[in-house]
Amino acid sequence: MSDISANSRPLSGLPPALKAPPGATDCHIHLYPPGYVAQPGGPSIPELATVEDYRKLQQWLQLDRVVVTQPNAYQQNNAALLESLGQLGAETARGVAVVTPHTPRSELEGLHASGVRGARIMNFPGGAVTSTEMPFIEPLIREMEWHMMVQFNGRQLCEHLEALRGLKVDYIIDHIGKFIDPVSADDNRVDEILRLLDRGNAWFKICAGYETSLIGGPDYPDVGAIARRVVEHAPDRVIWGSNWPHVGVPRDQYPNDAEQLDVLLEWASPPVQQKILVDNPARLYGFSSP
Repeated sequence: MSDISANSRPLSGLPPALKAPPGATDCHIHLYPPGYVAQPGGPSIPELATVEDYRKLQQWLQLDRVVVTQPNAYQQNNAALLESLGQLGAETARGVAVVTPHTPRSELEGLHASGVRGARIMNFPGGAVTSTEMPFIEPLIREMEWHMMVQFNGRQLCEHLEALRGLKVDYIIDHIGKFIDPVSADDNRVDEILRLLDRGNAWFKICAGYETSLIGGPDYPDVGAIARRVVEHAPDRVIWGSNWPHVGVPRDQYPNDAEQLDVLLEWASPPVQQKILVDNPARLYGFSSP
């Protein structure tokens, strides 16, 4: 039995205005199943978020596929992630795990067999592995044909540019670049993101605009201006994630999950929504055609 409270977040509500196409993929969630506790160095777990809970959210938003990201709470222990992927099933779920420079090949092979296709790089407090370790991790995951999911404060992009340009594997610039605070869409750092995307191995994830927007929802126009510019420039390199269960903000700032999907109505045309929700994630994560 877990002493962590059961989920109390809403798992249903008014349907999103955007009708998700078949094969729509949520490329960023976290799961907190019972029986697993936070590890030293990571944040606490406020309440559970189980596969059963998420399936209800999937039904609400009419999403078919999902990518589960290793939470900071579990640090380098991927056991909860693997259990969750086992419950979700390989046909519709993939994972992003924590990999260190010392992760043995046998462990990587086990992660791959469970559906893991990426390594998480987190440059905020509580992150288990940061960008300083990317050069040592890249050779390990290159053999597995995985990508890196990289999160940092976009205002500090210049500090990461050299390392990102040096990557040979695919990588995701996470959380709309996570500019704290948002910059204008014509900022030189947004220019640099477009140049990275043009190199052919960078991806951009629309996710969690509520974490950085100073204006707020439902459209997050300050963050949305950045997203729209990237989507217009590189529609074949953009994916979307809900960031459920939104543990990065206090409960009184909890976003509406349907609105997190509906931002795509403002930020992308219907043909590009199909790319962002279905085609691009299928290419990056190896999902079959819906």
